[in-house]
Amino acid sequence: MLMRTDPFRELDRLTQQFFGTHGTTARPAVMPMDAYRLGNDYVVQFDLPGVAPDSIDLDVERNVLTVKAERTPSYDEGAEVQVAERPRGVFSRQLFLGDTLDPDNIKADYDAGVLTLRVPIAEQAKPRKIAISGGGQAKQINA
Repeated sequence: MLMRTDPFRELDRLTQQFFGTHGTTARPAVMPMDAYRLGNDYVVQFDLPGVAPDSIDLDVERNVLTVKAERTPSYDEGAEVQVAERPRGVFSRQLFLGDTLDPDNIKADYDAGVLTLRVPIAEQAKPRKIAISGGGQAKQINA
């Protein structure tokens, strides 16, 4: 199970809309996310349009998954910018992975501006059959 504990996310989003959409290393911008279970995996998708794949950094430490990315301006340094509404700068998001997930086998794919992570459910957390002996015959039950 994925656990999300970020009580200030909406406050940060409102602040970014009011003061601008540029994330810094000290105050990275958040990235939109979807998460759902599909079979024996949790699928997490992050919107990162215009981000170069080599600027994306994924780390897992003590069941905390950290996603960081950076989007740099696409215009030249001497350009006279008239409007700059597209988010740029540093983006970051942390997810707390429950004990029932397998952080050692996370798979990542980046396509069309969407980073997709597949986090498998750990083998010990999957349902299994347990044999019952006695009464002359062994029976199987679901655990």
